This record gives sequence, structure tokens and C-alpha cells, in this order.
Amino acid sequence: MTRAGSPRIEGYAVVAAIALVAALALRRPELAIIAAPFALVLAIGTRLARDPKVTVELVLARDRTMEEADLEASLTVRAVGAVDRLELLLDLPPGVEAADAGDAQVIRLRPGDERVIPLALRCTRWGVYSLGGVEVRARDPFRLVVWEERFSGRQQLKVYPRPISLRRILAPAETQAFTGSEVARVKGDGVEYADIRDFVPGDRVRSINWRASARRQTLVVNERHPERNTDVVLFVDSFVDVHGGDRSTLEDAVRAGSALATRYLERRDRVGLVGFGGVLRWLQPGMGLTQRYRLIETMLETGVEPTYTWRDVNLIPARILPPKALVLGLTPLVDPRFIAALGDLRARGFDVGVVEVDPVPLVEAGRSEIEELSYRLWVLEREVVRASLVALGIGIARWGDLDLETALEEVRTFRRYAKLAPV
Repeated sequence: MTRAGSPRIEGYAVVAAIALVAALALRRPELAIIAAPFALVLAIGTRLARDPKVTVELVLARDRTMEEADLEASLTVRAVGAVDRLELLLDLPPGVEAADAGDAQVIRLRPGDERVIPLALRCTRWGVYSLGGVEVRARDPFRLVVWEERFSGRQQLKVYPRPISLRRILAPAETQAFTGSEVARVKGDGVEYADIRDFVPGDRVRSINWRASARRQTLVVNERHPERNTDVVLFVDSFVDVHGGDRSTLEDAVRAGSALATRYLERRDRVGLVGFGGVLRWLQPGMGLTQRYRLIETMLETGVEPTYTWRDVNLIPARILPPKALVLGLTPLVDPRFIAALGDLRARGFDVGVVEVDPVPLVEAGRSEIEELSYRLWVLEREVVRASLVALGIGIARWGDLDLETALEEVRTFRRYAKLAPV
């Protein structure tokens, strides 16, 4: 930890200084006599005062936690000299708060003492935080000298978004060649029943349907659907972020992306990430628990970086968008560059679905007639954009007041019954 600060004198020094100034200004020597005891105490006290050389260190029980969960921590305080009153104030960034007794502590230390103060921190918002800043104020036994220091630490805390329960998620139009949990549309070795057909040389005996063979007086075998894995790419819009109250479209998009990534990885699917905005971030599709941590921590660093340049999907490396991948867009559908990128991906033959983080409830209509008219035109323009994407064969789930699983049902229904546009 780095430290910065300096001692200062207060208390008796103020009284002595006022008395001496008054004596000189008013030419009254008796005032100087009144200030003499205070000056004597001040001289003795400052002579005996020694810097206690306090060091403070913030220790976290772990460097990862969940949103709204309590995190155990401790302050380790050491002092070479005696401290009659030591005041400690945690400098916590916005989004992190003390969950138990507050962020201020007052203790007393003897020479060479070491004190460990247990703390409980709570993070109200996901993100990456730098902790360890502590402001320290120490006083000598006569309360004449005050030492003030600031310790700046480098403890990094990663706060994951709170989990969202998802029982069903979107199934891709096509699966990959590796074993997974998704029932493929093609026929092959698997568990899910597909159909029956006549026996041909080379079929396995265990595939014979003996009851159907007895009825047909000829050998027939069962056909099944294999279980395959899928490639899913989360396409996160970081061009804009619409705020309203304690909500944010980018925060909700990251929260939804974290839940979707976790659920797909549990099914042994390969999941990748593209943060499409002012700064392009990507993560190649992968599997397993390690990939989950990579995905979430990459999304934690997602932020809005202003840019006026036009961006398209040609900037994305080809290996990040594998063939037959399901591309899930997480966007408020505000920036035309991201909307154009969705249409471009669909035109290239990708299976595209969109979770629209609805920004309409976060925007006020205004009071004047012009503001109300502008608000209505903006809402109508959004309907036009949504209809144009649907016409391309892109299912859209509007996620606002409803839970995420209910919103995804809209895309699932669209993909089941709607006719996809030719590409």
C-alpha cells in the first residue's frame, strides 16, 4: 500500500496563537501572560509527540463475489508508537458499501500493537473494483498533534452479476458434430426416437423394433436423433447505454449475457462473446468452467466507448463466428450501427436471435407538446426497426417488465412457426 500524509497541530495551538495575536494587536501584555500556559503545554506536547508510524492493509477473503452478496474482509492495523485515538475511514467506490458497522472505525493502539478488524462488504452492482483506500487520523495522548495519512491499495475485486434462473433457452437451427445435450434434427445414434424404417444389411441387431417387425412381417429398425452440442455467440451492444433511475440497459444486457452463458455451458455447448461497440472485444467459443469465468470477466469490462466511425461485422475475426453458430444479440436497438450488423449477420446465413433490452420505460416523454411528439415518433421508429429485423427472419424478445425466460419464449415461438426469409 502507498501512503501519503503529514502531521498537523491543533487544540492548544489555536488558543495560544489567538492570545498572542491579540496581545500584539491590542498592546496588552496580560494577554500574552494568559497564553503562556497554553504555549508551555504546546511546547512540551509537541516535543514529546512522535509519529506512531501507522500502517493499514485491507485483506479480502476472496477476489470474486456475487452481486448483493456479503464479502468477508479485514483491516490489519499496525503501529510502532502508541496511538491514543486512531480513526479509520474506508474509501469505498460507488457500488460497494459496508454491510455491518459502517465504513468508519475508532481504535486505540499500544506501541508495537497489531489489530485485525473484521469487516463485511456488500456490492450493489456488478463490475471490477479497486479497493484498499483507507484514510487514517491518529492523535497523541495530549490531543495536540494529529497525523493524517491516506493509504491507497491495489486489491482488485470482481463482482459477478446476480444469477437469473433459466429453465429453457433458445435452441439453434443447426447443431455441431460433437456430443452435447441438444437433440439434433438429423438422424443417427442417439436416445431420442425419430422414426422406423426397413432393415438393411449393416444395421445393428439392437436397433430392431421387434414389435413393429412382428406386425409388418418384416424386419424394421428404429431411427433416433443424436445429441449434439451447439456454438453460441453472445453479441453484446456497447455502442450506447440508456440510464433511468437505478437501471441501465448495458447492465441488464451483461446480466442477461451472464445467465445465458452459464446455462449454455451447463449443456456442454461452446459459447463465445463479441462486444460490439466503440471498442471491439471478443472471446473465441469454448467450453467448461474456465470459459464461463472468461466470458463473465470479459463482460464485466464492457463499457461504452464513444466513436463516430462506422463499424461492421468485417472487423470481427472469422474464427469467432463459426459456421452454424447461433448469434444472440443483446441490445437496446438504439444505435443504427448495431442494427445494421444484425442484418449483415443474417444475410451471411447465421442463425440470429435478439434479446431487446427495452429502453422505453427508462426514457421520459417530456412535458411540452414537442417533447411528447418526439417521444411518440421515437417509439414508432423503434417499431419500424423491429419489423424490419423480423422480416429478415430474426426473432426478437422484448425484455423489460417480464422475466428473461418469458421473453425468450417469444423468440422460440417465432422460430417455431414463422417462415424464415431467404438469405
